[in-house]
Amino acid sequence: MHIELPEKRYYSIGEVARAFKVNTSLIRFWEKEFDALKPKKNAKGNRKFTPEDIKNLQLIYHLVKERGFTLEGAKIHLKEEKHKTLSNFEIIRKLENIKTTLIKIKDQL
Repeated sequence: MHIELPEKRYYSIGEVARAFKVNTSLIRFWEKEFDALKPKKNAKGNRKFTPEDIKNLQLIYHLVKERGFTLEGAKIHLKEEKHKTLSNFEIIRKLENIKTTLIKIKDQL
């Protein structure tokens, strides 16, 4: 899944939910379940996600939604093989971006 967010320091939970095409309640649920997600909160209590939080969310989304891991399985996988999973995940994302770009170029020809 390709996530399109503008280059910013912080993202609101609404922006994040729209980018992932999920409900805000799922984002809040994952925040409780996964230690890797720790968005900052302002004085009102609104969550502000950093680009690092977005990367962690992408990895969690990939494991749970795309690869079909259970929440417990995803937690274990993240703890045991975070570096290996993260590097593989980033390679897959880069290849997907290249594929999307090549398809756009092909369509323009």
